[in-house]
Amino acid sequence: MSSRSDRTRQRVIEAAIGLLTRGGRDAVTTRAVAEAAGLQPPAIYRLFGDKDGLLDAVAEHGFASFLATKHVDPDPQDPIEDLRAGWDLAVEFGLANPALYTLMYTEPARTGSAAFKTGMEILMGRMRRLAAGGWLRVDEELAAQIIHATARGAVLTWLSLPEDRRDPALFTTLRESMVAAVTHERPAVRDAGPAGAARALRATLPEQTALSEAEQRLLGEWLKRLADGD
Repeated sequence: MSSRSDRTRQRVIEAAIGLLTRGGRDAVTTRAVAEAAGLQPPAIYRLFGDKDGLLDAVAEHGFASFLATKHVDPDPQDPIEDLRAGWDLAVEFGLANPALYTLMYTEPARTGSAAFKTGMEILMGRMRRLAAGGWLRVDEELAAQIIHATARGAVLTWLSLPEDRRDPALFTTLRESMVAAVTHERPAVRDAGPAGAARALRATLPEQTALSEAEQRLLGEWLKRLADGD
């Protein structure tokens, strides 16, 4: 795609976001977007196919913008505080971009975007580090789902409430409930019992080269059974 087309495409996306922010999803019509971008309506169809294609592009822009705010610390001094900070960042983005966030997260199909997947990979990396340190109380995948669901649910619930019923305690309560649900107060590998050690070993298993693929798979199954027995 030429740079001129890229610039035009970006101008249309920004125009659509402006309309979305000011008037909600119903305000984002192809005619209104074309007018705001200084184009004729057929240009929208050439660039995005249809209105749904345009909304998908707007959501992808939102996921990319959120991804750009993320800071990855491969070795945080306090992994639990790092988890809290990541959760808070997700909530802050949603509150700062309510209409865009609602578009991004109220339709499951939109979470198939490349930027969303990259963001989830960053989250899974954080889960692997927590597991390797013996912090995780649950499986890495489930932990990531809980973190994502509580942050998204917190934002969408807040946005759905009348202003006079919005209590900031919603966020701190949900965040701390999330922390308690997915992590131990202390690294489990320091405690008696095999579950925490199994989670820690399972998290680092892909990094070793001494075992064959089949051996890794078998050991991974055993470790999961031990970890789930906690």
